[in-house]
Amino acid sequence: MAIRILPENEIKQIASSFQQPPLLFANTKNLYERRAKRLRDLAQDHPFADYLEFAAKIVDAQLLILQENPLTKPTEITTDIQPLNVKTWQRSPQWRDYLTALLSEIKPEANEQMLGTIDSLEKASTEEIEQLADKLLAQDYAQVSSDKAVFIWAALSLYWLQLTQYLSHNTQQESGEGLHYCPVCQSAPVSSIIHFGTEQALRYLHCSLCESEWNVVRAKCTNCDQSKELEYWMIDKDQSAIRTESCGDCHSYLKILYQEKDPYVEAVADDLASIFLDIEMEEKGFARSGVNAFMFPAE
Repeated sequence: MAIRILPENEIKQIASSFQQPPLLFANTKNLYERRAKRLRDLAQDHPFADYLEFAAKIVDAQLLILQENPLTKPTEITTDIQPLNVKTWQRSPQWRDYLTALLSEIKPEANEQMLGTIDSLEKASTEEIEQLADKLLAQDYAQVSSDKAVFIWAALSLYWLQLTQYLSHNTQQESGEGLHYCPVCQSAPVSSIIHFGTEQALRYLHCSLCESEWNVVRAKCTNCDQSKELEYWMIDKDQSAIRTESCGDCHSYLKILYQEKDPYVEAVADDLASIFLDIEMEEKGFARSGVNAFMFPAE
């Protein structure tokens, strides 16, 4: 295992040694506020402004639900390898409460098409909802329509984000291998960020589900670890804070956001707003290795 969450008895043993944290956990106090603001800022004069505004409303709803219905502390959570692995973690029913609340918040301002999706989800049985969630978490995106996936993933992400707050936030990197997926929940990244404020200008991949970030060295593919066939792309110099790293070995790509060029870049919002870069990469024959909850692959 490349990054391990440390139990309390090991934390004291390494307290005297300093290293850049291999794993960063999201700050629930400002994550959603910052994302919603960034989405609205990016919507200014954007061709897909309406959709960015819709995404911002989803994020607003996540924040409201977080404040009004915080997750009950799970009793079974322990320090372990991949402690919140989506394939093994037993979800509590509270995540479905988040979905119900999310639909209720969005419904008053929904258009006719969106109302149809919300109505379908509200009428679905518990078993049907859980099956859709299972398929999304198993990365079987083709089995869930993208209009439903947005709402289901938003509820799942809100649930997983809060689970991470009950983990020990002390971690240790044991190797540079096996870092393609989140070391906390084993979900795919949405994008990567080059953080400023450190001499090393470290790169962290941002989890599409639990919002954690994990360090992966630069100049190697985040999908296959190769480094010989890497290329970097951007649409124009005005958007130089957002680029893609493509790999000629596995023919995948992932966005890279540079905080030093724009301190306000945000993993989900900027990835979504730079959709034209995705179109360019697909035309060049590269497949996206990350996942954005607001633009799941079409079924």
